[in-house]
Amino acid sequence: MASAVDAVFRPPGESWQPVSPSLITARRLVLVAVAAPLLLLALAGLSTGSTRPVAAVLIAVGAAGTGWGWWMIGRRVRSYGYAERDDDLLVTSGILVRRLTIVPYGRMQLVEVTSGPIDRAFGLTTVKLHTASPTTDATIPGLPADESSALRDRLAALGEARSAGM
Repeated sequence: MASAVDAVFRPPGESWQPVSPSLITARRLVLVAVAAPLLLLALAGLSTGSTRPVAAVLIAVGAAGTGWGWWMIGRRVRSYGYAERDDDLLVTSGILVRRLTIVPYGRMQLVEVTSGPIDRAFGLTTVKLHTASPTTDATIPGLPADESSALRDRLAALGEARSAGM
C-alpha cells in the first residue's frame, strides 16, 4: 500500500532531480546558531543554586530538540525533488505531510531566484515559481547557482512559449 501512495507524490518514470546535499549543512548551521546561545544561557543557570533544576530541564529539552531538529533537517532536505515534463514542472517535498505541486508552464507568471547570506556562503539558491493562483506556487530550495540559473532560463522560456497562445 505504501508504494501506491509513494507513486502519487513521485510518479514513476519521471527523471527526479534532488536538491543539493549542501542544503542540509546550511540548515544545520542555522539550527546550531540558534540553539547554541540558548543552551549556553541554560548552562550558565546551572551555576546558580536556585535555577539549577530549571536549567537542567532546559538543557535536556534543548539538547533533545536540537538532536531531533538535526535529524529532521536531513530527512526534510532529502524529501525535496523536481521533475521537468513537456508541459509542466513537478515539485515534491515533505515527510509527515507530503506535497506534490504540478505547475503548468503556461500558468507561470514569474520565476524568482533568491539566496540569503547562509545559502550564498554554500553557493545555494531557491527557485520560486509564481502563478495566478497562490495555491499552485512552487518552491525549490537548495539548488546550486548554475543549476538554478539554467532552470530559471528554461522555465521562463517554456512559460513564455506556452502562454503566447492565451
